[in-house]
Amino acid sequence: MNNPLYNGLLTTIIIFGASGDLTQRKLIPSLFNLFLKRRTPKNLQIFGFGGTAFTDEQFRDHLHKGMKEFAGYSFGANEWELFAANLHYVSGKYAEQADFQKLADTLSASENGEANRMFYMALPPTLFPTIIDNLDATGQLIENEGWRRVVLEKPFGTDLASAVTLNKQVHRALHENQIYRIDHYLGKETVQNILFTRFANTIFEPIWNRNYIDHVQITVAEKVGLEHRAGFYDGVGVLRDMFQNHILQILTLVAMEPPASFSASHLRNEKVKVLSAIKPMTPEQVAANTVRAQYKGYRNEEKVDPKSTTPTYAALRLYINNWRWKGVPFYLRSGKNLGAKTTQIIIQFKEPPTTMFPMQAMKPNILVLSLQPDEGVHLRFEAKAPDTVNETRSVDMDFHYDEAFGKSAIPESYERLLLDALQGDASLFTRADEVETAWSLIDPILQTWETHQTPPLAVYKPGSWGPPEGYDLLARDGRRWLNEEASMMMEK
Repeated sequence: MNNPLYNGLLTTIIIFGASGDLTQRKLIPSLFNLFLKRRTPKNLQIFGFGGTAFTDEQFRDHLHKGMKEFAGYSFGANEWELFAANLHYVSGKYAEQADFQKLADTLSASENGEANRMFYMALPPTLFPTIIDNLDATGQLIENEGWRRVVLEKPFGTDLASAVTLNKQVHRALHENQIYRIDHYLGKETVQNILFTRFANTIFEPIWNRNYIDHVQITVAEKVGLEHRAGFYDGVGVLRDMFQNHILQILTLVAMEPPASFSASHLRNEKVKVLSAIKPMTPEQVAANTVRAQYKGYRNEEKVDPKSTTPTYAALRLYINNWRWKGVPFYLRSGKNLGAKTTQIIIQFKEPPTTMFPMQAMKPNILVLSLQPDEGVHLRFEAKAPDTVNETRSVDMDFHYDEAFGKSAIPESYERLLLDALQGDASLFTRADEVETAWSLIDPILQTWETHQTPPLAVYKPGSWGPPEGYDLLARDGRRWLNEEASMMMEK
């Protein structure tokens, strides 16, 4: 691909943690699919770096097994062989500067001159500073004709203090425009479609405010439990795992002002403005506006502390204190072992101010942005039932991705993010101030939960939609969760 964004130079991708699960399941299948679509640089090579003592051939065989198991699309043996010829491996330890010098020498010999390099950290964030310091010490981050970019996987810190420290550590060797903090949710086509639904259609934007919208619901539900992730999850919990990154990112896209352009700086500026307009909660507000819960049987899971208070479910009520959203509640909910796997944004509009028809009160209109699994946009509005005097019925207009574009139209989210990083487009990556602002909202909730044990930890039945307290959070406002009703709309 002779894209001018690649500046005509050889591009090298270096994956740290290359023998791990993320590389095998997501990164290589995504890069291979980009290769098949001819969207990768024309001159490309990929190096893995890790503690496993692979040869190049063993590394290729390892990734080929992953492709056959996880790719989700068909490919030919000849196509894989063409791609696999670009795959190489260097074994080494992350704390050994000598091993990074070996990597530097290997890359220089293979590049034979100036080249672009993208370093991908497919490992825990505790290792980021060590690796970046060793890259810096061996001269691998110096930019001349070729660019240097570093992609950092989430989670970026475990609280505000650790996120600030981590930002300072990576900024010692890198400029902010070289850093790509990845959140795979932002790579989903349906998440990106939030902006297109809002700003490419003039029917929505005039009513996208406190004058017409009653409230907003965002639900990210998982049907599965821990799935052998107890070593990571216990002590982390749903708030750190889902809210600080995924759900707050979705919230910013729903609530942001139109950016001056779709450039990375303008888009991210508007997202930070949304987060900055949400006031961090006091302990009293945490008690009144949050719910935390744990599914029954969680403490019996393998490797879970029998006395664990780690929440597997949370529900929050937030307010955005700006001109557009003043007084409109945003209800956010996520959990494991819930009734279904779904990610939905539900916009409920206000009821008509007066009823002029001789019929019962009509239901308010709702707009559903379904991000998964039944991807699409669905609008419920009211119509008079035929051959009646005073009966109204809710009817739906809907758009389904698979019907409009085909069942295989939606690519893996990592495809989009890897392509953007290669092309230098940071629009879908989080900036340092955005990460820290998000943590400043989550930290007070975590501290109140963990220090004061307030509100009390509720318990819910696996396969349900959470504890009664989650329903009460909305019922106190005269509202209710609408996702089950919205799911029925989409199945029609």
